[in-house]
Amino acid sequence: MAYFERIKDIVSSPFSPEIIRQRSAAGWQMVAIEWRRELPDGEAPAEGVFDEDIPYGLRISADCKRLEADPIEHQVLMEIMELLAQDFSYSVIVSSLNEKGLRQRDGRPWSRIAVFKMIPRLIEVGPQFFSSDEWEKRRQRFARAHAPDES
Repeated sequence: MAYFERIKDIVSSPFSPEIIRQRSAAGWQMVAIEWRRELPDGEAPAEGVFDEDIPYGLRISADCKRLEADPIEHQVLMEIMELLAQDFSYSVIVSSLNEKGLRQRDGRPWSRIAVFKMIPRLIEVGPQFFSSDEWEKRRQRFARAHAPDES
């Protein structure tokens, strides 16, 4: 398997073709060019610009080098997953999240549509959740709560 090394040149002066020649001579291959500009007052970013969000349930680590679990968003995902596994309706899930004071990333209360939009993310994290100790505890608690009385 081939391994690749990547570097990022920060351009602090007008671009020089000499940089490309030096890097190419050293065996580097250009893979991207990133552009930025300061928006004039009142102008919104163009549609599709910077539209790659951090996946729900994750946040940028303190060292800014990786993504890590966001405890509150992780709790929300786990709560939605548990209620869906118990076959509750979206309305019940929304009520549960909002009654517990859990909010969407932008601070708004949960809605049925917002919960529905979390389904692809739940599919992504499901295998990790289902193999976690936290999920096993929730599963056992649910099983005890719904076990027939032996009296």
